[in-house]
Amino acid sequence: MMKAIEIAGFGGPDVLRLSEREIPVAREGEVLIRVAASGINRPDIVQREGRYPPPPGVSDLPGLEVAGEIVGGDLAHADNRFGLKAGQAVCALLAGGGYAEYCVAPVAQCLPLPRDLSMEEAASLPETYFTVWSNLFDRVHLGRNESGEAETLLVQGGTSGIGVAAIQIARAFGHRVFATAGSDEKCRAVEVLGAERGINYRREDFAAVVKALTAKRGVDVILDMVGGDYLQRELDCLAADGRIALIALLGGAQASIDLSRLLMRRLTVTGSSLRIRPVAFKGAIAAALKEKVWPLLESGAIRPVVHQVFPAAEAAAAHRLMESGAHIGKIVLRW
Repeated sequence: MMKAIEIAGFGGPDVLRLSEREIPVAREGEVLIRVAASGINRPDIVQREGRYPPPPGVSDLPGLEVAGEIVGGDLAHADNRFGLKAGQAVCALLAGGGYAEYCVAPVAQCLPLPRDLSMEEAASLPETYFTVWSNLFDRVHLGRNESGEAETLLVQGGTSGIGVAAIQIARAFGHRVFATAGSDEKCRAVEVLGAERGINYRREDFAAVVKALTAKRGVDVILDMVGGDYLQRELDCLAADGRIALIALLGGAQASIDLSRLLMRRLTVTGSSLRIRPVAFKGAIAAALKEKVWPLLESGAIRPVVHQVFPAAEAAAAHRLMESGAHIGKIVLRW
């Protein structure tokens, strides 16, 4: 048996309960991980509220990312492209089940722990880094323009887990980055991480600021986790051929936009959800991260940003902190 945090009934943070469950059994292509730390993400809160059920066949326990030690499983599977071994420290992307002392994960979605990172730091990586890579580099192809110049990026919610990862990765690849945040303190924090300008969305018009910072040209790419009435304003501050990668709907699922702007300026709006994608899709992202991003982590060019670590039994307090919006970076549970 193992300890786990389960959702006793849909609702607020207090529905999270420390319980006992049977240790899961790894199936073909999976490994069993003794979990040292579990990352907390916004989808965990939405699942706790009853609005984001796990995919069929996935554990009902919350938790989309962990770090720990491989203790068994199908290590001979062809998907074990990194040669992972029993006893090795890894971090892993999950479709669920991460709030527990043990979990199973497809071996294709496991990565060796970056050198010199703690378990808590490593547990903060998979969900955010997989999401950022998939959207910024695979979907909207943040790169260089026809003149060979690095494209510009606006990150909405720059102090979120997604935001701190996106800012650092894009900046490490040479892109100009701007980011919105909800206070002057948070704006300074995103600038320390590499954003050229933090924009306080509570007192500034981010579209107007972006246009001023880019000599009225606008940015090439926007990573958006807001949606709602932000969408039209984002279209207003995109450069020609600009792209929006929509990954969450914190501002609502409905938007009214001027479609003529898409036509006249060749704009693209795309959305995605990572959790339901197949293992092969996520495994390809893992390979790209290992090649392109893990060296940046190991050199110290980018670093995880962990705001606070809670004992696993205090998962409810961790969720309350995330809902307060007072954090900068990731919140992690320690087992």
